[in-house]
Amino acid sequence: TILGGALLTAALFVGGAQQASALSPFRFGVKAGVNINEMKFNEDAFSSKNRSGFTGGVMVQFVAPVINIGFDASLLYTHRTARVYSVAENQATGDFSAVNVGSDYIEIPVNFRYNLGLPIVGKFVTPFLTTGPDFSFLLSNQNVKDAWNNKKFDMAWNFGFGVKIVNKVELAASYGLGLKDSASGDSALYGANPVDGKNRFWTVTAAWLF
Repeated sequence: TILGGALLTAALFVGGAQQASALSPFRFGVKAGVNINEMKFNEDAFSSKNRSGFTGGVMVQFVAPVINIGFDASLLYTHRTARVYSVAENQATGDFSAVNVGSDYIEIPVNFRYNLGLPIVGKFVTPFLTTGPDFSFLLSNQNVKDAWNNKKFDMAWNFGFGVKIVNKVELAASYGLGLKDSASGDSALYGANPVDGKNRFWTVTAAWLF
């Protein structure tokens, strides 16, 4: 009948659209995960202990067929924290002078990526490598407990790897190497010589692609 034919046509159209979306080089998705952050200082008198945070947001991805090269970019809300202390005072007092340096950012990592095409299992599991710049814009207060001043803008370079499962789920890990100072010590507390720190962070995420 005409109605049956129309329903069959609609079903084929929807199925075809879903398949085309899955095969499209452009993909969109949502992403969430955790990060482990520390700070690297220009002064040996200061050090940092790892502290965990979180991240989440949306992403877009493009991978050219056949050559398997492309990019991905994300818009994320990210919270990072590190525990900073004076090495000399820590040795004498056992972490007495430690300060938690927390920061909330809008983070925009932009990665070049290469998908490693695997025979037979490539439709189900695809490893990939990523690298690229990471831009972070501070949302939280600049001053931390009258001790540290967070910078309004931070930049890092990411190196990462991961795996895509059944073309829908991506599990990834990356290391961010800070390229500029993300925080500085209050000169009233730490003297005339500036104490600056760069972020170093591992990020582990899971993403769902549409």
